[in-house]
Amino acid sequence: MSTVRWVARPGETEFDGPSRIQGSLDLPLTDRGQQQVTELAETLRSETIDVIYASPTEPAASTATQLGESLGIPVKVIDGLANLHLGLWQGLLADDIRRKQPRVFKQWEDHPETICAPEGEECEEALERVTEALRKPLKRDEAFLIVAPEPIATLVVSVLRGEPARLAGPITSHGASGFVEQIGEVPVAAPSVSAEIRPLVDFSADDFQIAPAG
Repeated sequence: MSTVRWVARPGETEFDGPSRIQGSLDLPLTDRGQQQVTELAETLRSETIDVIYASPTEPAASTATQLGESLGIPVKVIDGLANLHLGLWQGLLADDIRRKQPRVFKQWEDHPETICAPEGEECEEALERVTEALRKPLKRDEAFLIVAPEPIATLVVSVLRGEPARLAGPITSHGASGFVEQIGEVPVAAPSVSAEIRPLVDFSADDFQIAPAG
């Protein structure tokens, strides 16, 4: 199969500016985020796209809806593309984690797929549901666009490319709003988490009792 696929990150939310951790929280687009979606639609206007698959996590779903309306493309929300649940880290500033657990934060930057937030979702769990979510779309001979937030968007890309599972780290996640990439004609294999690196869980939930944003 030689079908081209695309993966786009949704527009900006109020968490992006201060690098606050969103995870699976639903947040609306900012004014700048709305503009990014408009610009993204223009970037994709000349491309052949049959369907848009969207993560249910906001603002991915609303980004996909706006793109679909602008480009005249049907949109389907897939629950299995929900963003990674980052547990007790959700709502915190990335700097909160850097300050309280510098070694963990460093590993999160270097090897994000090896880190599981307290009460959060492991990369292997996310990989299983994303792989299953993409199973049917990948069987169809159609050009599709996936709209998903980071860090799950990077995992989606690794699945589409048949590469070992990867997640975006804290810095990449907050610099990706409105970014889109084309996935070339690569056969899709079954990806896996690197056997050399296992999830590091050497901290307790009590380490992260920091009041989230109001």
